[in-house]
Amino acid sequence: MTVATGFDIAIVGADPRRDAAIVRAWLADPHASFWRMAHLTEDDVADYLASVVTDPHQDSWLGVVDGAPAFLAETYDPRHVLLPGIHEAAEGDLGMHVLIAPPHGRPRHGLTDAVFAAVMRHCFQTLGALRVVVEPDVRNERIALKNARAGFRVLREVDVPDGDGVKRAALSICTRDDFAASPLGALS
Repeated sequence: MTVATGFDIAIVGADPRRDAAIVRAWLADPHASFWRMAHLTEDDVADYLASVVTDPHQDSWLGVVDGAPAFLAETYDPRHVLLPGIHEAAEGDLGMHVLIAPPHGRPRHGLTDAVFAAVMRHCFQTLGALRVVVEPDVRNERIALKNARAGFRVLREVDVPDGDGVKRAALSICTRDDFAASPLGALS
């Protein structure tokens, strides 16, 4: 799919063995610190991705921009993953995470907006979500700004189990209409 920004973006199912090395490099980059996975080895990342893609309530997606791997997206059913007992999920809710590769060389203006818009369209159009749910760390100001540009509304702060600990998260939702009316929705 090509968006108005001129990037050719494809989203395909992640393959744990094929994608582990590149995803591991992205997770090790300081910009991915909120994922709390920088310590994982390539085998650990392959195992993690395998656990996601084999779980019936979640999935992992590799994003390709102009022919090169550029991001990882994860989707999940918040009734079964991460948010049971925290968020009263409605039918059609779909949880989402996105990790965009660090820039190599010269940053490409508009890339993160184009990727985020493509992931949101994937959630709504391909996966059939009625609302997208996110739970970013409240300290992650960059993703808070990107979420707002995509039409997300913060519902409240919640504590979400995160690996060995708990993160304070900004539980947020975005409807199809919210996204369509947002600056990133206008990119489609």
